[in-house]
Amino acid sequence: MTATKEKKPAPQLLSYGKSIPNSVGVVVVTLTAISSISLVVQLANLGAAMNLNRYTKGMTIVQLQDGTTIPAQPLGPNQYTNNTIKKFVSDSMVKLFNWDGLLQSTENGEVVTKKDEGVNVEVKNKGLVKIPTKARDAAFALSEKHDFRASFLRKLTEYVPPGLFNGNAQVALVPRYFSEPRQIGESKWEVDAIATLVTFSRRDNAGKGMAFNKTIVVQKIDSPQSPPDTTDLAKTIYSARKSGLEIVEIYDFGLGKPPEKAANTK
Repeated sequence: MTATKEKKPAPQLLSYGKSIPNSVGVVVVTLTAISSISLVVQLANLGAAMNLNRYTKGMTIVQLQDGTTIPAQPLGPNQYTNNTIKKFVSDSMVKLFNWDGLLQSTENGEVVTKKDEGVNVEVKNKGLVKIPTKARDAAFALSEKHDFRASFLRKLTEYVPPGLFNGNAQVALVPRYFSEPRQIGESKWEVDAIATLVTFSRRDNAGKGMAFNKTIVVQKIDSPQSPPDTTDLAKTIYSARKSGLEIVEIYDFGLGKPPEKAANTK
């Protein structure tokens, strides 16, 4: 009897090991594709996180009184952003030189508009001269050193039109340009203001304009905290100085520059 030889399977071209069913292959390919997609997503998230970290480096989240949150960047005790300084200067100038002879207050939860009786300022050779109450309040943003605030208010009387307190005149500052702050010392900056001071009257509603081009010097101060139980005047003072800055000097634009540079900037 001849022994029967075991039949060997035919060789498969470019094959390795045993073949697997089609269903198993589909599962393997699907899992591989899902893993690849997951890896791509993770790499994309990692890149986004790194970019966000670079953008928000040194920033924190601050919650406002209404519950909303905003990103904020911590600064050193003697550091202020250009926008903060510029806004302080522009807000102070607008409050100092916008007068309509009226005052607004809240009574029993309602806003009440009243006639401004003005504030008396004693001026040499003139006696007592009235200035707008709003200007007096806004002037607390000026420094008390060297009697600067009081001197400024006495000078301010020259710009107050006679009919302001009887409803016959108004004054408005029309800003045209506020420069970026220039640091001139430790915690001290100057800003150029190019504006027009316009006086309106019942007889002349077109208004008369006067150039108001100044350089304002500001410096850092300790920001006061207003206690809950204090006078209205004290609250006004603390509110004017809550930004932690004060105006220490105001002079004509171009005064501190060489003549040829001043001429080129007018």
